[in-house]
Amino acid sequence: MSRSDWEVVIGLEVHAQLNTASKIFSGASTAFGAEPNRQASAVDIALPGVLPVLNRGAVERAIRFGLAIGAHVAEKSVFARKNYFYPDLPKGYQISQMDLPVVVGGAITIRVGEGEAAYEKTVRLTRAHLEEDAGKSLHEDFHGMTGIDLNRAGTPLLEIVSEPDMRSSAEAVAYARTLHALVRWIDICDGNMQEGSFRCDANVSVRKKGATEFGTRREIKNLNSFRFLQQAIDYEVQWQIDTLEDGGRVQQATVLFDPDTGETRMMRSKEDAHDYRYFPDPDLLPLMIAPEWKARVQAEMPELPGAMKARFMDAWGLSAYDATTLTASKEVADFYQATVSATGASLATQLPKLCANWVMGDLAARLNKAELDVSASPVSPAQLAGLVARIADNTISNAIGKKVFEALWNGEGATADEVIERQGLKQVTDTGAIEAMIDEVLAANQKSVDEFRAGKEKAFNALVGQVMKASKGKAGPAQVNELLRKKLGA
Repeated sequence: MSRSDWEVVIGLEVHAQLNTASKIFSGASTAFGAEPNRQASAVDIALPGVLPVLNRGAVERAIRFGLAIGAHVAEKSVFARKNYFYPDLPKGYQISQMDLPVVVGGAITIRVGEGEAAYEKTVRLTRAHLEEDAGKSLHEDFHGMTGIDLNRAGTPLLEIVSEPDMRSSAEAVAYARTLHALVRWIDICDGNMQEGSFRCDANVSVRKKGATEFGTRREIKNLNSFRFLQQAIDYEVQWQIDTLEDGGRVQQATVLFDPDTGETRMMRSKEDAHDYRYFPDPDLLPLMIAPEWKARVQAEMPELPGAMKARFMDAWGLSAYDATTLTASKEVADFYQATVSATGASLATQLPKLCANWVMGDLAARLNKAELDVSASPVSPAQLAGLVARIADNTISNAIGKKVFEALWNGEGATADEVIERQGLKQVTDTGAIEAMIDEVLAANQKSVDEFRAGKEKAFNALVGQVMKASKGKAGPAQVNELLRKKLGA
């Protein structure tokens, strides 16, 4: 039996750390990097006599997320105590939401793959609920022992649970990336995966093609990179298929992924899908969200990626691919819009595609090479706009534009115009001057001329290259092509 005989079923649980200054039920700081146990208050570890007080900012961020995904934001939600023992949870329970979460339903549209093979898919969300984080167990610095850091205890989380709608690791990664971009876009989470601000649990099962019932799932815990998410799912899928084809049985379990070996291993078995006991929290009243509160948050929402993508396509004629790429992060979208705006009102309608090409092409490549975020780009939107405008009005060619871009990147000029003037890069458009260069090239390359007249198109390209070389790249390729064909009688 081959892999194609099986269908993969994946659902993701994502923990997004909300970017509040203080914890969800106390005034302790959420700042990353403090010495162990310096930011754990009496409330966070539930010492006797303390009472939790709900952080309003955390609730507002949950509302913002619910509105962003088109979900129902519950007028009433309830906190519960999720009881389990773990060394980094000294109070023996985690405050979370179970039966009545703050966000119910919603959906996210993802784009999977690249090029012609790319497709869009809508992934449904089950819920998103507020909860507090536990502490952290440390092993690497303690030989034969475990260290406990409770700084993270009480940090506000939004646990985002999807329906089992994904059918491959590629879809799971596309969903996680889209969700990661969204929580950063609406400014509820910094998305720092290395610091644990955005981490994924993947529920994975397999079933025979055509089956209606789900297979037994295993939950891969705490994946903190998109690469690990893909690797872990791919390994787990193959392991489950091999186990079933060998006549074995998949046992419901929680598993961990080892990046060093690329394998998953069972951490503990699970008797049921929900192997925790929940009780209503006696110290917290139900969370009530009035319609006026939702309306105010709605009014403060930024333009969402989907709406911006549609606007880029409708107003500026961008392709679905270009619009999707440019709205993959708010920083890139803002940079692109600022670039188009800076080209000037008279040219703005002509240049969006050219601006898109430069932002997605040369700028992105240079940023990637330098390992810089677009917000730290040495070339500003205004500088890039000036460069694009000079290509559009034929002052310089696209090839010379690359030289100007490098100069701007290296700080060799404040504007494209300054670089062009200083380095003498202005495009040669004088027909007579270009024709003189063509005459010289034709005289010196009779063999290529003969080959072209014999039907070899490559010879023509070679002649164009020679003319461009003679002009030091300053002649416009289109003009060279036109004049050269005229000279050759083609």
